[in-house]
Amino acid sequence: QVQLRESGGGLVQAGGSLRLSCVVSGNIFGINFMGWYRQASGKPRELVARIYSGGSTHYADSVKGRFTISRDSAKNAVYLQMNNLQPEDTDDYYCNADVIFGGNYSEGSGDYWGQGTQVTVSS
Repeated sequence: QVQLRESGGGLVQAGGSLRLSCVVSGNIFGINFMGWYRQASGKPRELVARIYSGGSTHYADSVKGRFTISRDSAKNAVYLQMNNLQPEDTDDYYCNADVIFGGNYSEGSGDYWGQGTQVTVSS
C-alpha cells in the first residue's frame, strides 16, 4: 500500500513561518508530481502548490512570494515552506501525489492523499 504522511502544522502568529513535510511510503516505483492543497470548513479544496518530477512548480496566486515548495526525490518527500503567514492561510493542508507503484517495475499509477495537517494563524 501507498501512504502519505504530513507533519509540521501548528499554531503561529501572523507574519510567522511554518514548514510542512510529506513523506510517501510503500511499494513505489516513481512519483510524477506532488503538491499541497488546503481546505477550510464549508469551502472546496484548493491547490496551493505543486511540483513535478522535472522540477517545475506551480503556485496559487494567493501564496506567490510567500510559500515555496520543494522536494527530496531520494526520500520521496515534499516540503512547503510557508513564510509571512496570514490569518486567511488558516486551513487544513493536504499532501497529494501521483504515484507510480511497484518495486522493480511500474505496476500502475494512482492519485493518493494524506490525512491532512492543521495550520492556524492568529492575528
